[in-house]
Amino acid sequence: MYRNYGLFAGLVFWLAVAAAGAGSGVKTELVGGTLPGVAAKSSAMLDYSGAEEMVFRCASGDIRVPYRKVNTLEYGQTVSRRYAAAVLISPLLLLSKARKHFVTLGYVDGEGRQQVVVFQVGKSDIRSVLTGLEARTGRRVEYQDDEARKSGKG
Repeated sequence: MYRNYGLFAGLVFWLAVAAAGAGSGVKTELVGGTLPGVAAKSSAMLDYSGAEEMVFRCASGDIRVPYRKVNTLEYGQTVSRRYAAAVLISPLLLLSKARKHFVTLGYVDGEGRQQVVVFQVGKSDIRSVLTGLEARTGRRVEYQDDEARKSGKG
C-alpha cells in the first residue's frame, strides 16, 4: 500500500512541476503589424490574465499592451482547401477545409502612435481569446464577415 502512495505522490509532484513550467497564456503566431523588431511569423504566448495589460511573450522580448489603449479589435479567418495534403495523402482531403483564425488588435502606444498587431490563434482557443479580450478592453469584436461571426461566437 505504501508503495502505491509513493508512486502517486511522485506523479502528482511531476505533474505540478510540468504545469508550473508551462507558463500561462495562449499560443499564438504574430503574423504582422507595425511593431519594430518583431519578425513576421514569430511564435508568442498571449497572456491576457493581467488586470491592466496583456503581454505577448516572444523571442524578441515582451510586447505589453494596456487594455485601456486598445481602440480596435477585429476577427477574421481564411479558409482554404487542403490541396497539398490531398495530393500527398488522399483525394478525400479535398472535401475538408483548413481555417486559420486571425485577430487584429489596434492600440495607441506610450508615445501616442497608432500600432497594430495581427496574430493567429488556434481553433480551440479563438472563442476564449475573443471573449477575454472583449471583457478586458471593453471593445466589441468586429467580424470581417458572417462566417467569422459564426465561428467566433459559436
